[in-house]
Amino acid sequence: MSDTPTQVDVLIIGAGPIGLTCGIEAQKAGLSYLIIEKGCLVNSLYNYPSNMTFFSTSEKLEIGGIPFVSVNLKPTRAEALEYYRRAAVHFNLNIRLFEEVMNVLRQSDGIFSVRSVKGSYLAKNIIISTGFYDVPVKLNIPGEELPKVKHYYKDPHYYAFQNVAVVGAGNSSVDAALETFRKSANVTMIIRGSEISHRVKYWVRPDIVNRIKEGSIKAYFNSSLEEITPTNITIRTPEGPVSIPNDFVLAMTGYLPNFNFLKDIGIECSRDELQLPTHSEETMQTNVPNIYLAGVVCGGMNTHSYFIENSRVHAEKIIRHIRSQKI
Repeated sequence: MSDTPTQVDVLIIGAGPIGLTCGIEAQKAGLSYLIIEKGCLVNSLYNYPSNMTFFSTSEKLEIGGIPFVSVNLKPTRAEALEYYRRAAVHFNLNIRLFEEVMNVLRQSDGIFSVRSVKGSYLAKNIIISTGFYDVPVKLNIPGEELPKVKHYYKDPHYYAFQNVAVVGAGNSSVDAALETFRKSANVTMIIRGSEISHRVKYWVRPDIVNRIKEGSIKAYFNSSLEEITPTNITIRTPEGPVSIPNDFVLAMTGYLPNFNFLKDIGIECSRDELQLPTHSEETMQTNVPNIYLAGVVCGGMNTHSYFIENSRVHAEKIIRHIRSQKI
């Protein structure tokens, strides 16, 4: 990289589906732009379970007017990865991958200076589309730091013939429980509530309910994980503590936006439990002029409020507002 930093009209942080959509809209509007991503292309989707099927149909995941054709009505993770890669190629998007942004500072002339692990950039506008898959919700219990505790689940074969504890009752937890069970794992679910979440995919929920009912998968409801040791776990149940043998803990307890990053660059978040980042619903601009939010990061802790299908419009709103400010 040369000593003179690259300057763009729009710098987009995050190369997920919505970050890519922002790049496409900027390109269509004739704005110079750059997309920077700390991981691989659509990094969050890449980290989804290998066998995952989307809840949404393929047309609801489309970006840039590019048709998304899948074998079945609801596409798989593999099909989505290929679709978004092809979309990036089709538009020849200006993307730099495996390049984490370290800080964003506004200079005296109003231009933002952006420093990454690989260099520095200048931008008139910043779009943050970093999703919520970066920071796992911790259990904050003894033993959580052990290597056998996983906050991300990828493939079931790894857990064959092992005693596996799955924490949670949402889609990720249910998928992990069913898939590892079918690869001969001895699966125990630990669930804070009294039942499997009704947000679980409607074609999957009866399966897990029946496996629990027949005893193939043991479930402790109204319970929580209390302690993890190299060989056991202790579960707090309504009947008292229970200790069982354990080889792996899949803590599917959810994820958070990177609130520290948002706050470090001056974006205010609500002081309630949702920690909603301040932004305009009409323009997506934050309390920091010329810094915008796009995608699920807008929802703070309420990560179920935004999806690809209802966040694509954020890109249009942002680029429309930037163009209206452009002299």
